[in-house]
Amino acid sequence: MTSPEHLTIQIGNKIKGIRKEKGWKLGEFADKSGMSIAMLSKIENGRVIPTIPSLMQIINTLNLNLADFFSDLKVDGDFNGFIFRKKEDYVSLSKEEDSVGYHYQMILNFPIDKASMEISLLTLDSHAQREKLSTSGFEYIYLIKGKLTYELGDETLEMEEGDSLFFDGEMPHVPKNTQSNEAILLVVYFITMN
Repeated sequence: MTSPEHLTIQIGNKIKGIRKEKGWKLGEFADKSGMSIAMLSKIENGRVIPTIPSLMQIINTLNLNLADFFSDLKVDGDFNGFIFRKKEDYVSLSKEEDSVGYHYQMILNFPIDKASMEISLLTLDSHAQREKLSTSGFEYIYLIKGKLTYELGDETLEMEEGDSLFFDGEMPHVPKNTQSNEAILLVVYFITMN
């Protein structure tokens, strides 16, 4: 499932890319569109969901066809219990117009109502052992170091450094390190509150 925030980031990145292709600075874009620099910056950086009139004003200023603008925006399918992302699929973001050396990548954006969060660092020794288990809430795994096999329900996922996995903790799961070196994972638990 694609959240509105994810779609907003895609729209903002596309607007910024087209503006830069035209060689316009943000101030020039603001003058041409009649919108403020601050608002355009927030829209481009995915911090604000543009209103339909604002989006139409931007699209018209960029001299774009409405259908073409939306044609390549990605919308994921329904959430089937987990989201597995290879590091090459992360979305690059440029949040501040004049920043140098700041490289953001959006790994995951998924809304969860009424949840608390717990963050842990898990080190798995070579050939660590454990049975599959289920937990309440959702889990997010980011593999910092090593390689591992993640058994999740009926799926077997091969994870490498930089890959991430988000899933419903009710699915039986276990990470397995069959390598000779340790694996290090960042684990974020989203514990749902009833």
